[in-house]
Amino acid sequence: MTIHQRLNFFIKTRQHTEKICKPLKTEDYVVQTVVDVSPPKWHLGHTTWFFEEFVLKTHLNNYQIFHHDFAFVFNSYYESVGDKVMRTNRGNLSRPSVDKIYDYRKYVNKHMQQLLDSPIDDELWKVIEIGIHHEKQHQELLLTDIKYILGHNPLFPVYDETFKELKIETQNQNWIDIKEGLYEIGHNSDSFCYDNELGRHQVYLEDFKISNRLVTNAEYLEFIEDGGYDQVLLWHAEAWDWLQQNDIASPKYWHFIDGQWMRYSLSGLQKLNLKEPLSHISYYEAFAFAQWKAMRLPTEFEWEVAQAHFDWGQAWEWTESAYLPYPKYQKAEGALGEYNGKFMVNQKVLRGKSIATPPQHSRSSYRNFFHPQLRWQFNAVRLVKS
Repeated sequence: MTIHQRLNFFIKTRQHTEKICKPLKTEDYVVQTVVDVSPPKWHLGHTTWFFEEFVLKTHLNNYQIFHHDFAFVFNSYYESVGDKVMRTNRGNLSRPSVDKIYDYRKYVNKHMQQLLDSPIDDELWKVIEIGIHHEKQHQELLLTDIKYILGHNPLFPVYDETFKELKIETQNQNWIDIKEGLYEIGHNSDSFCYDNELGRHQVYLEDFKISNRLVTNAEYLEFIEDGGYDQVLLWHAEAWDWLQQNDIASPKYWHFIDGQWMRYSLSGLQKLNLKEPLSHISYYEAFAFAQWKAMRLPTEFEWEVAQAHFDWGQAWEWTESAYLPYPKYQKAEGALGEYNGKFMVNQKVLRGKSIATPPQHSRSSYRNFFHPQLRWQFNAVRLVKS
């Protein structure tokens, strides 16, 4: 990239984050309903702190930090960088104010533009590029966190009445045949990727058939009406305990009101569209549904090999793969080594992208990962036959 392209990439990313927050009221910025959902103001501050901590403090001469408390408030999980506010307490941060955080963003933006106005070496650009894509990850989290915050308000407020979520897939269901053999897996170009997409390696796959479309709301409603949530033999033991402890009996954002199913979306509470793809379900539910259909979920390797044969990108797709390092995986040195590697335990891989994924932040080798019970992201199901 040229100096102008790098600067433009940075500026547009920062502007898009603030555009996501534009429909919010000041009160919306502070809410933390559950531990997994951070207040929007915290996202704004954290993505700014990343550039201050990992770029400006060490690479811009005479840089003065904006406020000495902000590193404590907006650090997330970087243990090697210093102390931090506990994740569960982010919703207690009535201060710093929303206005102060926007001032922080302007201050850091100004100094980042000063840095990017001049030539920088490739190693520094790699760190800045990680910061930009880190902010893109938080743009997606911002949107899904906002949906959770508003969707758990008993008034079901509208975020944006023009916002379109999932689109109906009009193609007939077909089963794509993938033949057994050795296949290459992992990122394979000079473009940006995260370290967990490296190194590229071979895997052997048996024959399988994968659906050309996602499971729909209508298909999942059949599962519910057949008592799927009450059939213990469909569920992992841990999943069954989760169902009972949390009284789960339908996907997140489904509400049975006055004899009909409704669904909350960012455009408000509406009648459930049975033709739309299913979303906002856990791995536990995806697995149980696949069992009920006498099918299974794809492994992440099957998904990557087959993805060129179907349209993807409306919702993250659960896979049967545990989140583990690839062969020859190399964790980054220093604090940035905490970005991915330390999370490679007790999580499942999701592939693709979602309608909340920002531009220039998706590729077929992207490995998203979440704990199996989480449902607040746009998570979906694609089935496989062995």
